[in-house]
Amino acid sequence: LAPRLSPDPFLTLSCSPLSEATTSPTVPHVKPSYSFGRTFLGLDKCNACIGTSICKKFFKEEIRFDSWLSPHLKLPPNYLLSYSGNYTDDAKSWRLVDITRLTTKYQHDQADKRICTSVSNTKACSIERVLRKTERFQKWLKAKRLTPDLVQGLPSPMLRCPSQRLLDRIVRRYAEVPDAGSIYMDHLTDRDKLRLLYTLSVNTHPILLQIFPDVEGWPFPRYLGSCGRLIVSASTRSLREFYSSSPDVAADLAFQLLSVVSSMGNNDLNYLFYFIRVDASTFGIFNNGHLFIRDASTLGIIDKQEGSQLTDGQQEYRDIFSCLASDCQSTFLSCKTVRENQNFIMVCQEILPKLLKGKFLQPVQEKIDSFLRRCANSFLDSQEVSDAAAKLTEFLRPLRSCDSRFAYRYPDCKYNDKY
Repeated sequence: LAPRLSPDPFLTLSCSPLSEATTSPTVPHVKPSYSFGRTFLGLDKCNACIGTSICKKFFKEEIRFDSWLSPHLKLPPNYLLSYSGNYTDDAKSWRLVDITRLTTKYQHDQADKRICTSVSNTKACSIERVLRKTERFQKWLKAKRLTPDLVQGLPSPMLRCPSQRLLDRIVRRYAEVPDAGSIYMDHLTDRDKLRLLYTLSVNTHPILLQIFPDVEGWPFPRYLGSCGRLIVSASTRSLREFYSSSPDVAADLAFQLLSVVSSMGNNDLNYLFYFIRVDASTFGIFNNGHLFIRDASTLGIIDKQEGSQLTDGQQEYRDIFSCLASDCQSTFLSCKTVRENQNFIMVCQEILPKLLKGKFLQPVQEKIDSFLRRCANSFLDSQEVSDAAAKLTEFLRPLRSCDSRFAYRYPDCKYNDKY
């Protein structure tokens, strides 16, 4: 990641045309008069923001929105939640990235108003000054270590059942500072602490990408950095785009999806990752055919090794940081109600039928449908659901093809049945 930067220099960003996403720098470089300032990126709201680790690349035009490829060089509408862009490290080769907000611009604006009205009747104020004066942030300033009481009442499912081990991992791997590595917060400035608290309060998606990186085998896209209230990560296509795919592609994606869900409850770190809801946009596909969790905002984590270190009463605590992503009316979910098989039930109810039904000849389709019904049955015990999911996974394995369309496992699949 780029080194930590102060937001002060990030005033305007000029942009120049690029004919294609993969164009080399030999294209004539014409400077237009169009530029934009801190507001679009959310830098005007820092340090109530995610960070500034990748702002330098925006300013050096090494990250470009797709709309910059047009002759009019118009920025995309600021009300969108995510944007497609292009990213380069050498100005020669470009790759697609997703540029995403933690929440919609409207929801950000509503939260900013709530911050101001929490201390006065005005809808405009210094958001950072208000947040700095809160009781919670004053505790953060004095804390040497991120402990469960400092995140109590935050709405993210990731923090509903926090363990000290999980919170230490957040601090140790926090990628918006250059010298992470310690479980103690001595290396975090006051500004860093506010940015981390803000991100944890609004949407923990970028934190999950940082602390469970793809290079270690976790099923998330790579986190590249943030600028203001936007994050940049590796690009994926929504699973919804593959609902009409051929039978072998559908079988491959379903196989991967079930394997990912299985790993969420069985991994070396002994964490249980659980969804509170899923849909097709939760999962994405890289251009090599590899399936990942595209949206981690609905993921909760239970530490099977240490358990939760918050009581139900502490989880119901509310302050302004509890209301930055919602209207403070979010439903309280006790850690005790989470079932180990609920991930399988959700994907077998909501996603796999749309991906697999009507794709295969009988009796193959009948067998798949039978496994799906059992896997989706919430009245069965955990073992029966898990067994149905495991049998479906193995049934799908030989239905997959082995060719260059599946680059993530080709040509290995020609020589090893494991792939």
